[in-house]
Amino acid sequence: MTQRLEHHACFGGWQDVYRHRSEVLGCDMTVGVYFPPQAEQRPCPVLYWLSGLTCTEQNFITKAGAQRYAAEHGIILVAPDTSPRGEGVADADRYDLGQGAGFYVDATQAPWAAHYRMQEYVARELPAWVESDPAASEVRAISGHSMGGHGALVTALRNPGRYRSVSAFSPIVAPSRVPWGEQALAAYLGDDREAWKQWDATELVAGAKEKLPVLVDQGDADEFLERELRPELLREACAAAGHPLELRMQPGYDHSYYFISTFIGEHIAWHARHLRP
Repeated sequence: MTQRLEHHACFGGWQDVYRHRSEVLGCDMTVGVYFPPQAEQRPCPVLYWLSGLTCTEQNFITKAGAQRYAAEHGIILVAPDTSPRGEGVADADRYDLGQGAGFYVDATQAPWAAHYRMQEYVARELPAWVESDPAASEVRAISGHSMGGHGALVTALRNPGRYRSVSAFSPIVAPSRVPWGEQALAAYLGDDREAWKQWDATELVAGAKEKLPVLVDQGDADEFLERELRPELLREACAAAGHPLELRMQPGYDHSYYFISTFIGEHIAWHARHLRP
């Protein structure tokens, strides 16, 4: 069952928020969907946005200012919540694990495995739900921020042929080698570091079956840059694999939505070029 929770006129289109039942996650999920004005005349391509730690669907739809550019290019924006939630869903007494911190993996360890299958949700169930609406085409791109930047990169690399392009802001590019990722992967997947490689963009790019265009923006004043993000590791992995990467270090920018809102128009325009028939 799907319930529309919000409906706002925005740049000639509509910013909606929905609640729908996820069978994959075993809970209800909330999703922000922006329909540009072009969606009333024809099916539009879809850009999926994955948010970061502690976020819900609200952060992107209220802070990024992305609707203006989606309306300009005729792109539907889909921003799901960052984890399963609700009574009976496992959680942790910290911000970087559990609810609000799904890391877009399919958990294999108790108690997480019962609900935390965010990769299956984002890559399969969510697009099927979105594309059941005749306004949405099956032409997709994916983007995200921080933990969601990791999710976007990993989802695109694990699912060749499903996306035309992938971009990220301040992504966790090598979760198997930084504290945020090591903690989450150990909890969700267990202690086998070989299993972690299937959720690490710097590992996946080496065996990528397609040379999907990648755009990454990273602020050089980001407080998490050296400890958690380490974009140089993605640059090195892409160079070794001959994988296309545009990595832009942005002077003075931090980890916030001030950064995202500054460059989101360029990201949407970049995706629009790849989403054209």
